[in-house]
Amino acid sequence: MNSPVLSRLLFAALLLCTGLCPVLQASDLSITSTTVVPGANAILRKAKAGALITAGKVVYKSATDGKIYLSKSNDASAAVRQVIGIAISTAATGSIVEYVIEDDNLTIGATVSNGTVYVLSGANAGGIAPLADQTTGWYPTILAVGTSSTTIAFRAGPLRSGTAL
Repeated sequence: MNSPVLSRLLFAALLLCTGLCPVLQASDLSITSTTVVPGANAILRKAKAGALITAGKVVYKSATDGKIYLSKSNDASAAVRQVIGIAISTAATGSIVEYVIEDDNLTIGATVSNGTVYVLSGANAGGIAPLADQTTGWYPTILAVGTSSTTIAFRAGPLRSGTAL
């Protein structure tokens, strides 16, 4: 079964697919919550967590109860996509969570790329993904730009679209 013709056909299919097949999407940033550290110029806020929040997760504030929850790019509710910050502490439901609303040098606890644009993820609640990972059903929400291999420049109230991809 190891014929040269079959090998050539498989190789040709691989070459064709390289140019035409959809690219597999990379995953969200793999954030180590214990290494999320705000920069010297960070603007911080605190609020009560409405669910378990871990450092490095993107959050929104519920208009219903005033508590903080995880944002998600493909949620049907525009309120859930309304980013107010990135958690810099971990908090259980009902505890106080601290979050950053603006930071030009946020150590995000993950490997990032200088100059890469990062968006709110639709794959995982509270996740951060590279811009290139957006897919159908996500409402584009730009969060940050990589400023080194470990830091991002972030500002809440990011650029976002009211229309899904």
